[in-house]
Amino acid sequence: MDLAEGKITGKEAVPSRNCGEPREGTAARDRELIFGSLKQIADAIVGTFPRVFEVVVHDLSRPQKSIQYIAGDLTKRRAGGPVTDLVVKALHREGRDVRDRYGYKTTTGDGRTLKSTTSFIRNGDGDVVAAFCINFDMTDFLNAVHVLEPFTATADAFECPDRAETFATSLAETIQALFRQAVAKIGRQSAYMSTDEKIELVKELEASGVFQIKGGVDQVALLLGVTRYTVYNYLKKIHAEQQRATLR
Repeated sequence: MDLAEGKITGKEAVPSRNCGEPREGTAARDRELIFGSLKQIADAIVGTFPRVFEVVVHDLSRPQKSIQYIAGDLTKRRAGGPVTDLVVKALHREGRDVRDRYGYKTTTGDGRTLKSTTSFIRNGDGDVVAAFCINFDMTDFLNAVHVLEPFTATADAFECPDRAETFATSLAETIQALFRQAVAKIGRQSAYMSTDEKIELVKELEASGVFQIKGGVDQVALLLGVTRYTVYNYLKKIHAEQQRATLR
């Protein structure tokens, strides 16, 4: 990524074809049409689902201030904000052949769970000029799943909760799986948890051995939407309470 030039480039990037004819006017009209259309689509999506969707239009010619337009406010960003790390990595690795990303999970700073999609938009020459990003807030729907779960769960799910196993490909996935199991026990998504519920969640995670894993505190803090120091404070309170209990 060349920030000095104000462009994002990758190892497969190929310059646009130039047939010798003046293209400034055509390129400007194409750009205006592309971004105008993307803004219109963004407004249509968020206008239909105003509370749970956010759509961001990135101008990839200026990565430091790539957000040209944003509809919705799930992530609390504003126009003029920078490009995301996912977009930078994808373009660097795949260049003009970059693939769209559908339905991946992200987490906001306040702990809300999002389902996200990034689509890379090309001009008539095949150059990637924009990123169209959709964020869907799943938090309320996940809470609804927890409420309905007792009506559909079998006896085994309640009597043998440790029977479930996640075949993770990284320790990060293992921590995420243990976090989801702890959230299910609490019965409320982390964005809606009180402080006492968050402490109870951390207690469940400690009992599961999460904090024995390198980087466990940092990842739990990210998933919980708090700082790592807050997690340490929760652990300190838990240990103090356990120590008092042994002295009684």
